[in-house]
Amino acid sequence: MTEKALRLGTRRSKLAMAQSGQVADAVSQVTGRPVELVEITTYGDVSREHLAQIGGTGVFVAALREALARGEVDFAVHSLKDLPTTQPDELVVAAIPIREDPRDVIIARDALKLTDLPRGARIGTGSPRRMAQLNAYARTHGMDIETVPIRGNVDTRIGYVTKGDLDAVVLAAAGLNRVGRSDEVTDFLSVDTVLPAPGQGALAVETTADNADLIAALAQLDDPLTRAAVTAERSLLAALEAGCSAPVGALADLLADGQIVKEMRLRGVVGTTDGSTLVQLSTTGPVPETHEAATALGRELATEMLAQGAAGLMGERAL
Repeated sequence: MTEKALRLGTRRSKLAMAQSGQVADAVSQVTGRPVELVEITTYGDVSREHLAQIGGTGVFVAALREALARGEVDFAVHSLKDLPTTQPDELVVAAIPIREDPRDVIIARDALKLTDLPRGARIGTGSPRRMAQLNAYARTHGMDIETVPIRGNVDTRIGYVTKGDLDAVVLAAAGLNRVGRSDEVTDFLSVDTVLPAPGQGALAVETTADNADLIAALAQLDDPLTRAAVTAERSLLAALEAGCSAPVGALADLLADGQIVKEMRLRGVVGTTDGSTLVQLSTTGPVPETHEAATALGRELATEMLAQGAAGLMGERAL
C-alpha cells in the first residue's frame, strides 16, 4: 500500500508553483512519499494595491499559514523574503534549501545594460529598496532615470518593456531562473550597485511545530550556510524594525580562502526612495555556528546603521 501523499501548500502564481514543484520533488526523494501541491490564494495575490500600501510583510504568507494551522496542508513553501521576521511559536521553518542567485537583474528594451539606458529612462519596480539604490546609483554616476512603481507577476512586468511602456524593469534573478526565463535578462546588477532584499533567492519550508517526523525529514533539505546567511540578514531587518516593503537591502556572503570558508560578511543598506540619502555599512565576522550568533551579527550591524541615522530614512516604521 502506498503511503498517503504529503500536501504542500503553495501560492498559485507561476513562480510559486515552479519553486514549490522543485521542493516537492526533493521532499518526495527524502521521504519516499508522493507530494501533492495544494494551491492557495493569498491576499497579496488578489489585491491590486502596491505592496508598500498593503503592508508588504506577510500578505503572501498569512493564508498559507492559516491552512497549515487548520491541517489543510502538511507543509508550505514561501519565498523567504516574504516571511515576517517574527516566527509564530506553533510553526517552524524546517528547511532553508541552498540559495539561488540573490542578485537583482534588469530586463531592458534593445538588450540594454543599466549603464546604457538613455537619459530619462523609465525603470519599473514595486520595491522601495530597489528605487532607493537605483536612484542613488544614478545620482552618483550622472545618470538621469525615473523609477516607476509597478506590480504584477513576471509576465506582466516584462510586458511593460515589450509593449514599450517602460525602458526597463527590475526583477529578482532567482525567480527568473526558477521559471526558466533567465535568458531574457539584459543586465545582472552587481550587489555593489543594488543590495538584494534580506533572504532574496532563498526559500523557507514551513510546517507545524508538533510534526516531529516531518520536521526531521524536511531538515535533510536544509543548507546550514544559507540558513546562517539569511538569519543574519533577517536579524538586521528585524532590528531596524522594518517590514519587507521597507527600503532595506542586506546580503551576507561567505568569504573563502581557497576551498575553506573563513568568514561571513554582512552588508546592509537603507535609503530614501529618491536616492538622496543612503546609509550603507558592512561587518565581517566568523561564520556563525548557531542561530544566536547569526542573529547577533545582524543586530550589531543594525545598531551601527541606526547610529548613522537609518531610522529616519525608512518612512513608515513597521508596526
